[in-house]
Amino acid sequence: MIPRMESGDFRHQSRMGSGKTPLQKIALAGEDPIDSARMTRYSFSGQKPGVAETIRAKEGTMAKAMTKSQIVGRLADKAKITKGTAASLLEELASLAAKEAKNGFTLPGIGKVVLVNRKARMGRNPQTGQPIKIPAKRVVRIRIAKALKDAILGRK
Repeated sequence: MIPRMESGDFRHQSRMGSGKTPLQKIALAGEDPIDSARMTRYSFSGQKPGVAETIRAKEGTMAKAMTKSQIVGRLADKAKITKGTAASLLEELASLAAKEAKNGFTLPGIGKVVLVNRKARMGRNPQTGQPIKIPAKRVVRIRIAKALKDAILGRK
């Protein structure tokens, strides 16, 4: 005799006969459903994948940008200084760039921070299609150094 399902009962009989969905099985086993879904989708070894493995497994996605603490750690390791010193150096560099941007602040090998005056122009409201006037304003731009562009894009 087949048991009668009540309304709102979403269980179904799978071919294995357990009557539980895969997420219910994972929850009963005490595992994190998100990690388990990631494990079954991307890892073939049966182990939970690391960050690099997960990133490589997702085609068409980009790796995450480095955080401030990762940058500080890398600078501290390379320069053989403490992380506190590296963090204060990074903070001072940022404040110096902010103060000197109006004159043009250059970071050798990286680029130049400049202020650019944008002219007033006519735009269009995308919802109504009506023309609107966009006022003139000053914006901060970073002009990337040619050496950095070539290094990133793989040119000679």
